[in-house]
Amino acid sequence: MRYYSSAAAAAEAGFRPCLRCRPEAAPGTPAWLGTSAVVRRALRLIEQGALDRSSIDEFAARIGIGPRHLNRLFVQHVGASPICVAQTRRLHFAKQLIDQTSLPMTQIALAAGFGSLRRFNDAFRGAYARAPRDIRRATGPVGGPTEQTSLRLAYRPPYDWRWVEDFLAARALQGVERVDEQGYARTIALAGGPALICVRPIPQRNELELIVRGAPAASLLQISLAARRTFDLAADPALTARAFKADPVLGPLVRRRPGLRIPGVWDAFECAVRAVLGQQVSVAAGRTLTRRVVERAGAQAPANSEGLTHVFPSPEALLATPLEGLGITGARIACLQGLARAVLERKVSFDAPAADVVAALESLPGIGPWTAQYIALRALGEPDALPAADLVLRRMAGCDGRSLAQRAEAWRPWRSYAVMHLWCAAGEPALRAA
Repeated sequence: MRYYSSAAAAAEAGFRPCLRCRPEAAPGTPAWLGTSAVVRRALRLIEQGALDRSSIDEFAARIGIGPRHLNRLFVQHVGASPICVAQTRRLHFAKQLIDQTSLPMTQIALAAGFGSLRRFNDAFRGAYARAPRDIRRATGPVGGPTEQTSLRLAYRPPYDWRWVEDFLAARALQGVERVDEQGYARTIALAGGPALICVRPIPQRNELELIVRGAPAASLLQISLAARRTFDLAADPALTARAFKADPVLGPLVRRRPGLRIPGVWDAFECAVRAVLGQQVSVAAGRTLTRRVVERAGAQAPANSEGLTHVFPSPEALLATPLEGLGITGARIACLQGLARAVLERKVSFDAPAADVVAALESLPGIGPWTAQYIALRALGEPDALPAADLVLRRMAGCDGRSLAQRAEAWRPWRSYAVMHLWCAAGEPALRAA
């Protein structure tokens, strides 16, 4: 029996994806433990589609090393080349669309990042030893064409959906988000215009259902990746349980809530804006200020049955819109405009390594370590973020004279999950946070 660190490594060794255990339906990797920082960043960019839009030479230059060295690092840490990792990801997503949707093969090819149907057919036949249409015939019809696409997103149990739902409901932005018994719904901005997504649990299955309306097929992969990050579906509860088992404070909390996840924010810029507006105010007050900004600067959403009216403003829209008269202080308005300008000028790049993003945010007037770490925790999916200045965390951790940062060294590389357990124990959702 041979073991491989990833599906891409098995594919590189010549194995075909199993049609019974279906690796494309498995949850993503928790954090690619054991990989170098360079490889972790490269994997994150590949997940975001960077290799779908550029050559390996251009991709390596973006990482800051040569293509041969990048390939050596991938073979060492992942067991497969960057191109193989990207192609495995595209093919697995295509297989998911074939199984779960009625999309035409041409749209599936585009959604999976292939430039042509012929390239898609060749790659799929090489990986699965059969044509895509043969797979669809074997799985049976999914249904006729509809205006929406539904995908199933798997996770490792247990999953505390009620906690995630309550956390998001306490911060739901009127007009942009809705959280109720039907799940979590929101508007999202795409290059071709706004779209609508809804996420809800599937009873008796370790999966969430992602429903997408008004989005082109080419956007489905990025939307599904954003949903996986927002709902922390790559987490492995067993890893954090082992890491915190012996801790006198966290051990009992993990046993009480073993399925706790990190509820994210759909867009990193949105998270940053909301964090700035939520500084030193209650959750409700921060949400009110954010709603006023959205109503003034956000685009109108198409008519929909969810009652959602706006799309969160882009950096361009926020920079071009006067924010005076909304109850926001002049210093905070300047901070928001500086943030939007920094994002547009790429001084803050949310696809950079988390440490670089935190440093870039802290360099902006009005954004301190707490806010920067909070953004890393909720927007970037960083498992080891720590807003060490948080008074609630200090109180709940019972530092006994030691700083929280020193105490939290024992929680690496899962400090973000420690934060969530401590916040939950403090009585969420009444917590003062953005």
